[in-house]
Amino acid sequence: MADGTQPRDKRSLIQLLRELPGLVVALLKAELAQLKAELVRKAINAGIGIGLFLVAGILLFFMLGVLVAAAVLGIAVALPGWAAALIVAGGLLILAAVFGLVGVLVFKRGMPPAPTETIESVKQDVNAVKGLGDYDH
Repeated sequence: MADGTQPRDKRSLIQLLRELPGLVVALLKAELAQLKAELVRKAINAGIGIGLFLVAGILLFFMLGVLVAAAVLGIAVALPGWAAALIVAGGLLILAAVFGLVGVLVFKRGMPPAPTETIESVKQDVNAVKGLGDYDH
């Protein structure tokens, strides 16, 4: 070749052995980068899910306050004020249910927290070194 390198399939065993440490280091760096990216992605999903759980909990807390106000208004004055408070409580309950369900879905997207994609990739790399499975020649 013009740049002084030999074609891949024309290299000697010694040349291949010289390149092996560099290839192993590059492989390890790539696997670590993939591990980091996967863990960050899963942590973000878990964090969003936890945040939505917190919003649902806060809404339920306020719903209890509204229900107390409805009970007070209902006992003190038998007018439509308590009915309005019950409607607000129902709306907060619906919002809490929606946030809770979305939180569960987002949280599950981050589960399991183990880096499954990276583990599978490392298994494929080990199999390639052993000469097993599908890999680029």
